[in-house]
Amino acid sequence: MRYFLDTEFIDDGHAIDLISIGIVPDDGRELYLQSVEFNIDKASPWVRENVLMHLGLCPSIMTQPLYSLGTVYGAQAQHKMGQCALPECPWRTRKQLLYEVAAFFMPTDEHEKFELIGWCAGYDFVALCQLFGTMMDIPYHYPHYIKDVQYLLDERGLDDSDLPPPEGQAHNALHDARYIQDIWQYLQK
Repeated sequence: MRYFLDTEFIDDGHAIDLISIGIVPDDGRELYLQSVEFNIDKASPWVRENVLMHLGLCPSIMTQPLYSLGTVYGAQAQHKMGQCALPECPWRTRKQLLYEVAAFFMPTDEHEKFELIGWCAGYDFVALCQLFGTMMDIPYHYPHYIKDVQYLLDERGLDDSDLPPPEGQAHNALHDARYIQDIWQYLQK
């Protein structure tokens, strides 16, 4: 089974701090979650302008109709204190992220291997792996690398202008994971 993966994160040159993760496997399921534990104060202007605006709001605190840093801070604070139990809410602690991502990847057959596919995905793979702790903590049946569609594009002499246009919002991890799946399917034709 192939899993198409995208993450959004804060990169300060020393650490990758996961903001959100989107995963779309071949079987049609989807997973989108947001961390309540990223340090918003370390977000670069680019992340503030291009990523934070796409974060989903918790249905229990949707009091502000438009995105604001105050809304993000409020959602983080509420969920860090465990005050939301709505299943449709995307905000999770890192421990909850770990359990839900691991359950999402759980194979039906213990010998089943799966593939991870991303786009310029080195940091995405590290962000995923860090949910488990160290590299030694990654479950044995997980791949220890991610296939990158950029490799296929380079190999075929293609660039972004040769691809079908994306649907959805760029820098929303779920929309980007869907687009990676679309690119993969396009390149297989």
